[in-house]
Amino acid sequence: MKTFKVFFMTVISFFILLPIIWMILSSFRFEEEIFKYTELGLHLLIPENWTLQNYKDIFSGDQRPLDVYMLNTLFIAVVGTFLGLLVNSLAAFSFAKLRFPFKKTLFMVFLSTLAIPFEAIMIPQYLIIRDLGWLDTYTALIVPQIVWAFGIFLLIQFFSDIPTSLIEAARIDGASWLKIYTRIAIPMSWPALITLGIITFVNKWDEFLWALIVISDDAKQVIQIAIASYSLEHYTSWGMTFAASTIASIPTMLIFLLLQRYYVQGVNTSGLK
Repeated sequence: MKTFKVFFMTVISFFILLPIIWMILSSFRFEEEIFKYTELGLHLLIPENWTLQNYKDIFSGDQRPLDVYMLNTLFIAVVGTFLGLLVNSLAAFSFAKLRFPFKKTLFMVFLSTLAIPFEAIMIPQYLIIRDLGWLDTYTALIVPQIVWAFGIFLLIQFFSDIPTSLIEAARIDGASWLKIYTRIAIPMSWPALITLGIITFVNKWDEFLWALIVISDDAKQVIQIAIASYSLEHYTSWGMTFAASTIASIPTMLIFLLLQRYYVQGVNTSGLK
């Protein structure tokens, strides 16, 4: 039975990964060979003539070198993830352990924002960014998405399970709420923080629509815009598109592989047992 389960999961995994494998291998093909074969077989996956020209083109382009876009995206994703974890964890800790007027009402207001699609607030948010003078700046890509109701809700589940007796003992010993947050709440909630960090980083890394709206300076654009730029109105360079997509997938795959143990733990649990 165990052997059958392993075999079954291997087959399912292969078919799930097949499009990714095809994309990666196609990035080493010449343009005219990419869609030459359409039936499942070795020729569909294995290039007849291997080439690195697609990778040379995306990194040596005078107008859109991919390394500039990757550095921009990496900076935005890292800073945005750090600030998001800081602000959302502080808010979640406040909702979970502090007492203040209208706490339940404010929490319901926060949760209700999850039902509002981004397209509904996109124009008002753009007008605010414009009036603040943040257009064509990294600030416009980082600040508006720092507070995330889903992130606050996720962390509340963990902070709420921290024993109240532990908090009260720390308060009796003279610990401030900030010290309790940094010395007790954060160390006991690493799985949730890492889970939220991975989700936030991936969302930042995949940013497309908002970056397309607020950034017009090519030197400050993100990697998803660079990938889209290889698809023109009358011609798409599929080789460059696949090569850039392959490179763009590496950071998120590495982060997930390195932190998947904490991610799975954070998803499977709702706090301390």
